[in-house]
Amino acid sequence: MADKDAIYDRVAGKVKETAGKATGDKETETEGKLQNIEGKVAEKFGEVKDEVAEKADDVKDAVKGVAARFKKDE
Repeated sequence: MADKDAIYDRVAGKVKETAGKATGDKETETEGKLQNIEGKVAEKFGEVKDEVAEKADDVKDAVKGVAARFKKDE
């Protein structure tokens, strides 16, 4: 799930970018583009972090299962 700060950065960045284009202010337009990109990167980072945590849990569960079978065989 996207983090609120990442969503804010994407929306605020898009607003700045549009305002910069409308007024001809290249600096504001560029700042907006960069802020939008920062938001997208933060969202992707959050998604990858969640996926890694899920995989780590899967591995932990698998290891517990194998350990339980070894204990049963003793």
